[in-house]
Amino acid sequence: MDHFFEIDYVYTAASFSVVVLAMIVFLSIFETVTKYNNWEEIKKGNVSVALATGGKIFGVANIFRFSIQHNDSILKMLIWGGFGFGLLLFGYFIFEFLTPRFKVDSEIAQDNRAVGFISFIISVGLSFVIGAGIIKN
Repeated sequence: MDHFFEIDYVYTAASFSVVVLAMIVFLSIFETVTKYNNWEEIKKGNVSVALATGGKIFGVANIFRFSIQHNDSILKMLIWGGFGFGLLLFGYFIFEFLTPRFKVDSEIAQDNRAVGFISFIISVGLSFVIGAGIIKN
């Protein structure tokens, strides 16, 4: 099986498939920790939710970019990507904790675009920091 993954096209397609499935799982986890329904709010035109969700999607994809770049196997890539996702999720909770004057989820649900934009930037920024910490094994 290892010989099969030595073919660049196969490895790329396998990495892509694993990341798409992981993205679905990770977005489902984000959906359960937020107090609003991401896709319903986006359907209604809530730009703040779209920004926050887009930041999460970019963040997870960026973490996996680093993970693919620095690991030679699909399993290691998935493990590091999952670890990075856990750190990104932790960053989301820190953001909520560090804003005691308001509830981030409530503000985003009410389409506070400033909070949605900051949430986007936090997800993107943290994904670069997390990705930089992913090492080659």
